[in-house]
Amino acid sequence: MNEQQKIESSVMEVRAEPGVPLIRNINWAGMLALYFKEVRRFFKVQLQTIWAPAITTLLFLVIFTVALGRGDYKVLGVPFADFIAPGLIIMGMMQNSFANSSFALLVGKVQGTLVDYLMPPISTGELMLALISASITRAVCVGVTVWLAMALWPGVHVTPAHGWAILWFGILGSALLGLFGLITSIWAEKFDHAAAVTNFVIAPLSLLSGTFYSVDRLAPAFQMVSHANPFFYIISGFRYGFLSAADSNVLIGGLVLLVLNILLGIICYMLLARGWKLKA
Repeated sequence: MNEQQKIESSVMEVRAEPGVPLIRNINWAGMLALYFKEVRRFFKVQLQTIWAPAITTLLFLVIFTVALGRGDYKVLGVPFADFIAPGLIIMGMMQNSFANSSFALLVGKVQGTLVDYLMPPISTGELMLALISASITRAVCVGVTVWLAMALWPGVHVTPAHGWAILWFGILGSALLGLFGLITSIWAEKFDHAAAVTNFVIAPLSLLSGTFYSVDRLAPAFQMVSHANPFFYIISGFRYGFLSAADSNVLIGGLVLLVLNILLGIICYMLLARGWKLKA
């Protein structure tokens, strides 16, 4: 084969038939481009997306420790401030993961730029992975910021004891809320819809998940309600990573969290693949 034939053969390998994709495996370049685009989006307004949530979470710590944390008041055998600190960290992470993913596709609907997400040559799984990874990144940024502030706060001890629990419940908890936020973003048609989910679903589940109290002190009926709340397992498992104490069985909670992530991931993938409320 001469040089001309080699060139023609190489050109034919690159040039595919109409309708045949050139990218046959994972489009890493496209997926990473979308991921960095989403990360840059919330970093451009980091005062609102990272620092403001961190300050709000610290205010919860100050208010509740001043109101209930004085003296020898202890929960699960540790001072009250140490008890609520891990719960506040993961609560801030989950809420911001939801906020990030619930805004992603919705802003495209409102501004008429949704085609920017649907036209690029990336698969449904790559689109979903990029958006969820960006939400987890924002959650980690908020979590690390709050943890550093609490580590310097007098009278609060947030030294990690079980790193695997912090990573497992922190990452999977953020991913769960990221998936739920992405489903909300697919369903919502205006910002009021996403705000309604935040105010009437996410906020109540967060506040009633054992962040500020031990569920063992509740009446049996309310304990059953708490155990039906998936946020309870996330917060309890994440708290175990710092205190070596939890309100629930950490292994069972970790398994429940994994199953919920898989189920929500399947639902989210199916909605994106069908283009429900996304494609005319």
